[in-house]
Amino acid sequence: MKKIVFLSGTRADFGKLKSLIKITQESGNFDVQIFATGMHLDEKYGLTVNEIYKSGFKNISTFQNHVGSEFMDRRLAKTIQGFSEYIAIQKPDLIVVHGDRIEALAGAIVGSLNNILVAHIEGGEISGTIDELIRHSVSKLSHLHLVSNDEAKKRLIQMGELESSVYVIGSPDLDLMNPSNLPSIDQVKEYYKIPFDKFSIAMFHPVTTEYKNIKKHSKIYVDSLLKSTKNYVVIYPNNDLGTEEVLKQYKRLENNSRFKIFPSLRFEYFLKLLKESAFIIGNSSAGIREAPFYKVPTIDIGSRQNNRYKGNSILNVSYDVNEILSAIGKSSQFKSKKLDISDFGKGNSNTLFLHLLNSQQIWYVNCQKQFQDL
Repeated sequence: MKKIVFLSGTRADFGKLKSLIKITQESGNFDVQIFATGMHLDEKYGLTVNEIYKSGFKNISTFQNHVGSEFMDRRLAKTIQGFSEYIAIQKPDLIVVHGDRIEALAGAIVGSLNNILVAHIEGGEISGTIDELIRHSVSKLSHLHLVSNDEAKKRLIQMGELESSVYVIGSPDLDLMNPSNLPSIDQVKEYYKIPFDKFSIAMFHPVTTEYKNIKKHSKIYVDSLLKSTKNYVVIYPNNDLGTEEVLKQYKRLENNSRFKIFPSLRFEYFLKLLKESAFIIGNSSAGIREAPFYKVPTIDIGSRQNNRYKGNSILNVSYDVNEILSAIGKSSQFKSKKLDISDFGKGNSNTLFLHLLNSQQIWYVNCQKQFQDL
């Protein structure tokens, strides 16, 4: 029986991996293990490893890689060591990582240096900031690429990846986004004690390549929220360099009845809140990927999502309070044409993933990679 290890470091990548873990573990055809690290083990961000346990998954191992948000390189090094020691014991046949986080890079490094197949979910995408460098690095260290669409596939081939190693399976979060699979809004509001009838989602992450401006940018963001007079469900940023500066600004929102602040939210509960929100504001990829699916307007601030998909319900604005307030005022007028989900799959990434695992062909992929010239 083939052994598969899924590596998860954040609430976000767990949401992307969840349906793949579930269908693979329930199939009974594979020995499925989960290595949880990163933000999952940090109480500041809600100790989201508990959500992995609550999902009913088995064989969960944890590793605490905290060294402080200002030391992303040290966190990478610590994760490499911890995951290497874990892999030496588990001896998996396949490591599955997602996206563009430090933990995914650590998993790809350990796998490639130990001649273990690495499958990268949602490679070949582009964005702003350091995330893009990490994502492409993970792709170059991976042997199998499970991408969202043909555009991502083309980029990987442009990067020298063999076409035979790239499989279009769509974006796995669509597997969970069907409204019929989500809890009721009353259930979500009761669970999180959210009193608002009308509200919007606020998510703002540090842009590591613009660290020198993070104090100014996060202040402008919070100034805009305070001046807008709207109700907000505010979610903590990720734990990249600059997160402490954002959290210091969030203290200005405490004890204000218009704001409910959470370190993290359960993924399906977050999706329901997003679906029912007036708009999402900040610089999260949720505003680019998930919000258009629910016809929810996005006010995207700054450069973090540069070059990502930009639908007609997304308005990009600069770090200017008046410009942000103007966008908030206009948000109800945004065209909310539903996202063409063919760009991101059909909500069946999990079944395509399982079919690929059962097909046997991937198990014969050579760990010795080749660069494919165009």
